[in-house]
Amino acid sequence: MLGSGSPRRRELLTRAGIAFDVEPADIEEQRQPGEAPRALAERLACEKAQAVARRLGPAPARWVLGADTIVVLGDDVLGKPRDAEDAARLLGRLVGRAHRVLTGVALVDSARLATSVVVVESQVRMRPASREEILRYVATGESLDKAGGYAAQGEGRGLIEAIDGSETNVIGLPLDETLALLREVGFDGRA
Repeated sequence: MLGSGSPRRRELLTRAGIAFDVEPADIEEQRQPGEAPRALAERLACEKAQAVARRLGPAPARWVLGADTIVVLGDDVLGKPRDAEDAARLLGRLVGRAHRVLTGVALVDSARLATSVVVVESQVRMRPASREEILRYVATGESLDKAGGYAAQGEGRGLIEAIDGSETNVIGLPLDETLALLREVGFDGRA
């Protein structure tokens, strides 16, 4: 069970041949005072997976996968933009600089609520871009539901100079690490 409505996560799991149903989690995604970015990604992934596991109940036992991706510039966590103006502002902070993308991935057994979790970090270097380029990209609409305001799998790739680490992490689900987590618990959910 995928505890996320993200089309990117669905696409990555489908491409990997994993069979799953979708049951999006509905949790408050707020950073707690003083919470480190890594701890935030881990906590939100766990809360999403646990919320869905509790909703499903213990019988029949099912595995629930939850994930949360955050974009971090310095110590600032850049969320999803509120609107086009906010997307342009976020991208204006990122272009010409490097930032981190962290994804927490949690796997919960609905019967016992036992949780396994991993946090994966990638470094992304954005190329310099003019305000006009940023506005043209934002006008595509692609940036509006993405942390940091860009999509590495879409037209936003043109703003990226380099990715150091997992590219699928930057897209929203570090696939190699997710598959390793599934193997660790003995889940072979091949389609």
